[in-house]
Amino acid sequence: MNVSVIGSGYVGTTLAACLAEMGHDVLNVDLDESIVDAINAGECPIHEEGLPELVEKHAGENLRAATDYDEVAETDLSFICVQTPTQDDGSLDYSYVESAAEMLGESIAEKADKHVVATKSTVLPGTTENVVGPALERTSGKTVDEDLGLVMNPEFLSEGTAVHDFWHPDKIVIGATDDESGDLVTDLYAAGDLLDDAELVRSDLRTAEMVKYANNAFLAAKISLVNELGNICKTADIDAYEVAEAVGMDDRIGSKFLRSGLGWGGSCFPKDVDALRAFARNNEYEPTLLNGVVDVNDRQPGRLVDLAASHVDLDGARVAVLGLAFKPGTDDVRNSRAIPVVERLRDAGADVVAYDPVAIENAKTAIDDDSVEYEDSAEAALEGADAALVCTDWDEFDALSFKGMKRKVLIDGRRIDVDRDELDVYEGLCW
Repeated sequence: MNVSVIGSGYVGTTLAACLAEMGHDVLNVDLDESIVDAINAGECPIHEEGLPELVEKHAGENLRAATDYDEVAETDLSFICVQTPTQDDGSLDYSYVESAAEMLGESIAEKADKHVVATKSTVLPGTTENVVGPALERTSGKTVDEDLGLVMNPEFLSEGTAVHDFWHPDKIVIGATDDESGDLVTDLYAAGDLLDDAELVRSDLRTAEMVKYANNAFLAAKISLVNELGNICKTADIDAYEVAEAVGMDDRIGSKFLRSGLGWGGSCFPKDVDALRAFARNNEYEPTLLNGVVDVNDRQPGRLVDLAASHVDLDGARVAVLGLAFKPGTDDVRNSRAIPVVERLRDAGADVVAYDPVAIENAKTAIDDDSVEYEDSAEAALEGADAALVCTDWDEFDALSFKGMKRKVLIDGRRIDVDRDELDVYEGLCW
């Protein structure tokens, strides 16, 4: 199948490369010329395990990139995978989505056959119908349901495991204005045998849009709940991980997302929960539980710093922060729990030295403080430190040596597997 993917960020690049691996001919459109040049040269524009190999393999063959929409009309199906920034009230800015739809509409105005447009960007219920559809109609002169098909096909990819997640989905959700358009997207995935093990959910547009938000809100709530339980366990000197292991044996609950710690971050959970809260308020409903989910998450970084302060006078202390990415396997620091940890340490007067295997450059942009020192290894960050705080559970941290520390104090926000006997103080956030 001939497919066009609008946007080459984390979702768009993963989708384009995996569809190419599936055997489809893929056009990836992005306005950033440097990204387009990189993809056409076989270079992956984002850090994601397994993705550089796919881009290199298919670039110049059945994966190509362009800065214009000229060839979109030659494709059967287009995916919109552009950003939807958060506004001050938590709602979303759809200007990129609308602009992409308008330019896409212009490109297919002279196309004789029906063209199907699938929204892949995470958008609130009603957006594909009320923003994407009208924008396409305005510039194409075509009509939804007649010569335009609309689909909502949310992604369920986790950064760090996006390629694996694409090939091993739990479900594929396809909301469509008509059966023909929904069938086209279904056939796209069937070509890669993805429907052999995944559940196929066919629905209307708004239901498909809401499934993505409900999915992420539930996972964020599960993490905040296990963190709240972990905080309670901490007050009673109970190992929260032993409790969670037993709780996870209940098949109504499951064992995934039961690791208590520093909380959730990244580009999806914070943004999606905030957008859903704003959506609820706009519909005159106050989302009390989701408010609590966010509150628990926001308090965890402060708890980690407070634990450090209970063992070390932070004013003037050298404190190592280990891990800056919001999770291992990615260089993404958006809403990383490490950032408020660094800021609180600096507010307390600490001299902060930080290390992450891949996210340092992004962290330098996100942390507006020139006084933070960055090292190129964990050992260098720990040298002469009065305390260390773990914010991301990179595998390499399991083999840490603390010999160079001034005081061997480790405050662990992620339950890494270190030799605690080597430490003077080991304190877990929730255990």
